[in-house]
Amino acid sequence: MGWKINHKALHFIYQNKWSAFSLFYILIWAFLALFAYVIAPDNTQNANWGDLNIASQRPGFQVKMLEIPYPHRSSLKEYFFGTEHIPEKYPIRSFSIQQDSLLVELFHLNPKIVVEKKFPLNLWEKSSKETVSTSINNQTFWLGTDKAGRDYLSRILVGARISLSIGLVAVFISLVLGIFLGALAGYYGGWVDQLILWLIQVVWSIPTLLMVIAITLSLGKGFWQVFIAVGLTMWVEVARVIRGQILSVKKMPYITAAKALGFKDTRILIYHILPNIIGPIVVIAAANFASAILVESGLSFLGLGAQPPTPSWGSMIKDYYGDMILGRPYLALIPGMAIMTIVLAFMMVGNGIRDYFDVK
Repeated sequence: MGWKINHKALHFIYQNKWSAFSLFYILIWAFLALFAYVIAPDNTQNANWGDLNIASQRPGFQVKMLEIPYPHRSSLKEYFFGTEHIPEKYPIRSFSIQQDSLLVELFHLNPKIVVEKKFPLNLWEKSSKETVSTSINNQTFWLGTDKAGRDYLSRILVGARISLSIGLVAVFISLVLGIFLGALAGYYGGWVDQLILWLIQVVWSIPTLLMVIAITLSLGKGFWQVFIAVGLTMWVEVARVIRGQILSVKKMPYITAAKALGFKDTRILIYHILPNIIGPIVVIAAANFASAILVESGLSFLGLGAQPPTPSWGSMIKDYYGDMILGRPYLALIPGMAIMTIVLAFMMVGNGIRDYFDVK
């Protein structure tokens, strides 16, 4: 038997309303994460532009924004990784044109404080009317701003990349290690099985979070270190399930026939055994995806995840959980709800696939 796309599984998910809705929800977040810098109002790397004069503003906050022109040519790379150029922008209350200068009153949290700034019109190399129409626009911060005056919506969208990326990479690492070791243990048995079982039991006995913290501290704090650390702790469950499935499948008549025909062990494993245990693999992958997001959020909350200024949902909760009692609970609730819903969506999709492959 070969690898084939099981369209019935997708059809089952479509019939299961909660699984279909969850899958659609995951795809939406995947799209938002992939094109975050195209969709987000702030397309600087890590959505890191901010102004302390507009810090901690509530959702829906609007302000006039003056942007000083800068000769810059966009590249395809910026659509996926943001622009390195930090724009020179100023939130303002009002403006007026005086001869060859643009005079603006800068926005300030205290309405009694008046700060004015003058810009020569030759910065734009255009007439004064064109200057006003192209460089001063109303900007809306749909989710407000954080304590550094950064657009919170942009930070949430870019932060989605961390959570989904950690899930994808961690699941990939866990599947590669888990399937390889589990297949060796289940297919060959003997001392190979005993050695891998011993390794599984050792890793299984260590609390996951403590192991991730230990690996993270040994590799160093950072983006890729977290990916590797989380992935190296999730292969155990995959290996155990794969080993158990292969122990039962390798006794089937078609495996005996394949051996009698002289097929190599590698071919039997890849083309005859693994396609028949794809169901449990997919279910574990969905569950590990959700677990990886939770672990990364916990590491970021502890300060061991992605480091500033890289936005992460877990680090956002860490930075603003104190605001729950200071009148701005949404700063912690928004990333918290994002984590909760995306994890729930992966679990619902996994449950739908599990129900489909359940022989009962």
